[in-house]
Amino acid sequence: MTKKKMLIIAVIILFAVLLVKVIKKELREANETLLKQEVLSIKESAESVNLSDVTPFEWDLVYSFDPYTSKDAIYETVGYKWGRISETVSEGMNQLVFMKDGKVVCYVYGYPANNGYGIYFMDDSSTESTPASLLSAQDDLTFQVDRRVGYIYLMKN
Repeated sequence: MTKKKMLIIAVIILFAVLLVKVIKKELREANETLLKQEVLSIKESAESVNLSDVTPFEWDLVYSFDPYTSKDAIYETVGYKWGRISETVSEGMNQLVFMKDGKVVCYVYGYPANNGYGIYFMDDSSTESTPASLLSAQDDLTFQVDRRVGYIYLMKN
């Protein structure tokens, strides 16, 4: 009887762990979908927008990774590995990681033409050892809105 109870408890724990991983993955994907909806709903007349106004989730840091940054470098920069991540294969691609309390809450990857939008910013912190630009939620988050045929760029100078 004890072995049977232990097996049931182990299965329940395993199921709970898997459920938590699925929920976290879904949270990143859901937040990316919400971000896309917010960016694409920016009014035609808007010339600038505050990034915090179009991110319908809480975040404290956002990284913009340089083109061709390896997965390992991204993982090292953000502090841990997580599921589905890809390396950019072109200068025109977006690779953004929004963090909250040290955890990834949104991951944006791809070409603006495919995603419908692109978010670009640079700072002076990008180096070979840290191939990313970084913004804090406390920084000036004013981005210029640049509309192109079929998609929107948010660009910070």
